[in-house]
Amino acid sequence: MSNAELLEPTIDPETKNLTYRNVVGRNGGGSRTEISVRDTPGFATDEPLNRGGTNTGATPVETVMGGLCGCDAVITGIVADLLKFEYGEIEYVCDAEIDPRGVHGVEGFRPYFEKVTLKKTIQTNEPADRIEKLKKNVEQRCPVSNLIRDAGVDLHIEWVVVPL
Repeated sequence: MSNAELLEPTIDPETKNLTYRNVVGRNGGGSRTEISVRDTPGFATDEPLNRGGTNTGATPVETVMGGLCGCDAVITGIVADLLKFEYGEIEYVCDAEIDPRGVHGVEGFRPYFEKVTLKKTIQTNEPADRIEKLKKNVEQRCPVSNLIRDAGVDLHIEWVVVPL
């Protein structure tokens, strides 16, 4: 490995093993879309009233922001287990900047995030070097944060550590 802080893979890196995800969306006209996921209650996306929606669900962009929080939490748990890293609650606050000119068809402006800031407050008594190792491994493994970064979005994840 090129970085001593990164954990060894927990899967055979030579064996391709694609997994499959499926969601089903149903839109009856307007902004509200019912999303079914496996055998869960699912969720709905919508737009606020001032953008022509019914304000009965998170916007699709807000669901991506929520997905970033949730994905970071899952990957933090996986890496923490591998490191035997003790922590308590994590609180996330996610803010995003979007230039609406892109969504409205103005060329030269992207229709997605310009900047995303995620503040992650984690309860732990672990020493600074172990926190840094957790951070580096979560950053390497988190699918949603890497997707956002790879889209060229200015992504900032701030870790705030509070005692457990």
